[in-house]
Amino acid sequence: MKIASWNVNGLATCKRKGFLRVLANSRADIFCCQEIKAHCPLSTPGYSQFWNPAQRSGYSGTLTLARKEPLSVRYGMGIREFDEEGRLIALEYNGYYVMNVYVPNSQSGLARLDYRMAWDAALRAFVQSLDKSVILCGDFNVARDFIDVYPTHLRNDPDPPGSQSSEREGMERLLALGLIDVFRTLHPQAEGAYTWWPLRLHKRLENRGWRLDYFLLSEALMPMLQDITHHTDILASDHRPISLTR
Repeated sequence: MKIASWNVNGLATCKRKGFLRVLANSRADIFCCQEIKAHCPLSTPGYSQFWNPAQRSGYSGTLTLARKEPLSVRYGMGIREFDEEGRLIALEYNGYYVMNVYVPNSQSGLARLDYRMAWDAALRAFVQSLDKSVILCGDFNVARDFIDVYPTHLRNDPDPPGSQSSEREGMERLLALGLIDVFRTLHPQAEGAYTWWPLRLHKRLENRGWRLDYFLLSEALMPMLQDITHHTDILASDHRPISLTR
């Protein structure tokens, strides 16, 4: 089974830049999209579509495409203040859940840090409430460690959004529930493995980015893991897609 995850930074725009070609070439069984920004017409033969757009148009939202029909679907965590932004879709299958998440950004000046911390806590509680193993993927809006950020970003601002100690602690608490950061487990010393770049000043060409996109797996699923891939040749968003094969 192959699962792909991609922050598309606006699905309508990404579609014009080749999203459907990327989807077809991926041969993914499940394709999770974050920051879709709005529901848009999308022809995906062979895939069922599960949309969770934000109530606010042009903002946030998630979409999961799946070849196999799930046993159940959950949109959000059952908490209105978090669910109105369309940041979570959970598909249930035999033995596991596939969760597509788009974690809130703390924003400039840390204007939404408290909201983001509350969202992190709610996500942990949601994961703990599930009765099966989980495959959790998406844009977590945090660089887990210093190796996950291009060094000059932190020299210019030693504690920007996405590298706050509280944000990193939130990720570690999530992992402490029995989840594995797949990429860092398989590639513990890999540098420059970024998944997002600022749009200005050719940061992507210089690979001056952040690792914000993750696959987290329940420990019980790790023996079935084959590989994780960062797709470096796909440029239709400010994030790169990542995929997991098991």
